[in-house]
Amino acid sequence: MTNNLLTPKQVADFKEYGYVVVKSFYNCKQEIEPIQYGIWQILQILFKKYRIDVEYQDFSPETFDHGYQKLIATNRKYGGEVYDAVKQIPAFMRLFSLKKNDQVFKQLRNVNTPAIAAAGYGIRIDNPYEEKYRSLWHYEYRDQLRSIDGIVFWSPLVSVTPDLGPVQICPKSHLGGLRRSYLNDPFNPEKTGAYAMRLENEEALITQYGIVSPLSDPSDLVLMDFLALHSSGVNISSRSRWSIQFRYFSFEDPSGISINWTGCVANGTQLKNIHPELVIDK
Repeated sequence: MTNNLLTPKQVADFKEYGYVVVKSFYNCKQEIEPIQYGIWQILQILFKKYRIDVEYQDFSPETFDHGYQKLIATNRKYGGEVYDAVKQIPAFMRLFSLKKNDQVFKQLRNVNTPAIAAAGYGIRIDNPYEEKYRSLWHYEYRDQLRSIDGIVFWSPLVSVTPDLGPVQICPKSHLGGLRRSYLNDPFNPEKTGAYAMRLENEEALITQYGIVSPLSDPSDLVLMDFLALHSSGVNISSRSRWSIQFRYFSFEDPSGISINWTGCVANGTQLKNIHPELVIDK
C-alpha cells in the first residue's frame, strides 16, 4: 500500500496492543492552532454576551481557553454552549477530514473504503473534578456502532500532564471481542445515556489487562481500536482538558454492512435494539 504514514513498528504495536501514539502527526501552526483560535473567538463572544468580567488576553496557543473556568463557574450551562459551538469550527471540520487520516486508516486496516462516523466527532472539555460527564470504561463500538472495524482518533489541544487526567487504555483488550454492559451505573446515578453504562466484570477486566495513560501534546495523535477498553482520566488540575475525537470505520466490514452502518449514541439508536445480547438491563 502506498503513502504509508506510520512505521512498520507503529502498525505492529497497534495490532498487538490496540492503540498507538503518533507524535507530531498534525501540524501545530496550520492544523491545530486555527482550532484553538476558533475556541478563543467563541469564548470572547460569550464573555461579552453574559457580561463575564475576564481580563482580556490576546490569543495564544498556550492560553486559548483563558477565562473559561470563570465562565462555567458563573453558570455551568454556559460550558454546554461552548461544547456545542466548538465542534462547528471550520478548522476542526477540516482536520478530521484530512486526507492523511484516510491514509492512516487504510494502512492500519488494509481497506480502501474509510468512512467518518457522522455525529461521531467533537471536542471534549473535561473540567476539573467533574464526574458527571467523564467517560467511564467502555469500548467505542458499544457507543458508536457503525462497524466493528473502526478506529478512534484522539488528539489533545493542551499538553496533557498526569494531573489533567490522560486517556486511560487497557492494552490488548481489543483482542477480547464484544463485551456486555449494564445500562445503568448504580454508583453514579447522576450519569445518563452512554455515560451511565458500565461494563460487566469491569474491575476484573482492568486487573487482567492493566492500564496505560499516555501523555501527549498538541499535534500528537492517539489511535485506538474500536474494541479497546478505555476511559477518561480524572482531571485534578485547575484547567480543563481539551481534546479532539473523531471516529473512522470501514464500509467493507461485514459487521457494519449487516447493521447498515447504523450509529448509536449521537442519533438516538438504542444499543439493545441492535445488540440485545450485549445489554444487561438491570
